[in-house]
Amino acid sequence: MSKLQIAVALYEGMTLLDAAGPIEVLRFLPDARLELVSAATGPVRSDARTDLVATTTYDECTSPDVVVVPGGPGTGEALGGPLIGWLRQVHPTTTWTTSVCSGSLLLAHAGLLEGAPAASHFAVLDLLPQLGATPSHERVVVDEAHHVMTAAGVSSGIDMALVLAERLSDATTAQAIQLVTEYDPHPPHDSGSLAKASADVVRRAVELGRPHGAIPEFWEPPA
Repeated sequence: MSKLQIAVALYEGMTLLDAAGPIEVLRFLPDARLELVSAATGPVRSDARTDLVATTTYDECTSPDVVVVPGGPGTGEALGGPLIGWLRQVHPTTTWTTSVCSGSLLLAHAGLLEGAPAASHFAVLDLLPQLGATPSHERVVVDEAHHVMTAAGVSSGIDMALVLAERLSDATTAQAIQLVTEYDPHPPHDSGSLAKASADVVRRAVELGRPHGAIPEFWEPPA
């Protein structure tokens, strides 16, 4: 029996948890083989100045079953890179093509979200219509018609990966992975979405996130 090939795309300036969260979940899937894919093998620097190591290249990874595309401050530069052409090449034969955070902009730029609903980080969600997609405020969007899943910002990639794990296996396996990783979040504050955060929290998030590229310069808090 051939192994399920899951390709996690890496590029300079991706957000570390966007990639690491799904990797931690999906690595437990039975008969799955994770590949970290980039333009060249070797270290790829994340926005946290921590490297993930690409194990194979786009040229070598021609027919993955699943693709995971992280977002991050490097998304803008990646829009003009080889990842876009690779997504167009492999998507027609994937079981699922997925993204986390602003990774949905990369899927949309590759033409994979035309007329489709998609999630993204709140600070770039309004860019999706410019690329033909319909923005959604859901934490995880499952688009059966295009065999695409998109997740909102950063930590939502873990939720998306658990949804994906169930689709690729079964509910018991997905729940078992959730237990193995002890993913049972009880955050100390209820400010994890724009709809829940106070104006003071939003302003502070901009102050903290903008210098790291987590909040783009063009984004302004809603009035």
